[in-house]
Amino acid sequence: MIRVNVAAARADLARYLARVERGETVTLCRRNVPIAEIRPLPSTPVRERPIGIDRGMKVPESFFEPLPDDLLRAFGGVGDEP
Repeated sequence: MIRVNVAAARADLARYLARVERGETVTLCRRNVPIAEIRPLPSTPVRERPIGIDRGMKVPESFFEPLPDDLLRAFGGVGDEP
């Protein structure tokens, strides 16, 4: 871990960011009191995640039918007034 005052970090930010990219943590200090850390982000997954979890899933036709009036009223939608 590297400790550096804010003024020094501002003057040579590229150098400190290069060290962060290599996996080091930089602690920023104001008057030698730690105030923040700059650390590398977690690496991205090696393989992409699949979209959806159930390939071949079928949506039933009833999914597209209008909702019943009582359910619409429960969610504040339009429906037959009681």
